[in-house]
Amino acid sequence: TEQIAQALWDVVQPQGVGVIIEAHHLCMMMRGVEKQNSITITSSMRGAFLEDPATRDEFLRLSMASHRPRG
Repeated sequence: TEQIAQALWDVVQPQGVGVIIEAHHLCMMMRGVEKQNSITITSSMRGAFLEDPATRDEFLRLSMASHRPRG
């Protein structure tokens, strides 16, 4: 998540970058604890998304509004 945000920040040079990633832990699903719906959500912010709480809150609210983990 951090690497994607930094790459966008460096190449595009926007006022802000927000990245959210949902990942399934296949190692936990296939072996050991066999927890079938093991999901991690990570985020990374740069610029306006990091510095302005209103901008960050709007981004997170909109990106998670219709969030339904896949599985």
